[in-house]
Amino acid sequence: MNRRIHQARVWRLGPDIDTDVLAPGAFMKHGLDVIGMHCLESVRADFARGVKSGDVIVAGPNFGIGSSREQAAGVLRHLGVAAVIAPAFSGLYFRNAFNLGLLLITCLRADEIGEGETIDVLFEPGLDRPVVRRAGGERLPCAPIPDFLMDMVQAGGLLPLLKQQRRSVAYGL
Repeated sequence: MNRRIHQARVWRLGPDIDTDVLAPGAFMKHGLDVIGMHCLESVRADFARGVKSGDVIVAGPNFGIGSSREQAAGVLRHLGVAAVIAPAFSGLYFRNAFNLGLLLITCLRADEIGEGETIDVLFEPGLDRPVVRRAGGERLPCAPIPDFLMDMVQAGGLLPLLKQQRRSVAYGL
């Protein structure tokens, strides 16, 4: 992942989106392909059919509450979601998302971003935090993301990052 999300279409969700809505229990015996067809269907029936790689989700507080099922983060990455932007995330979901390479951005002003809006997320040199830039140029500051979490996102998750680090050590890089 380069450290910029450009011209991303926004899918707007409300508060308290739980893991059962993201990865419905009835489909947990299947892989991410099947789970993906049912992702968010109880709150956004058009999501699974309409989401495109590079789109972003903007939600209300408490995104990812509920169980610790990692498929709830994995399915969004599988569907090509570039990032989820919300004022607050469940702690378990936050950890699972970064472990699987899904970028979460904490933005207290996320409620100002509208459905279907096109935004950029900037990680400019010298900034210690991402900035959401709206189509009109307005900038919404976001919480800093530690480098080690961004490294996980860039590598595609914790396991790919550890494999990269192991190769680097093995080859003295």
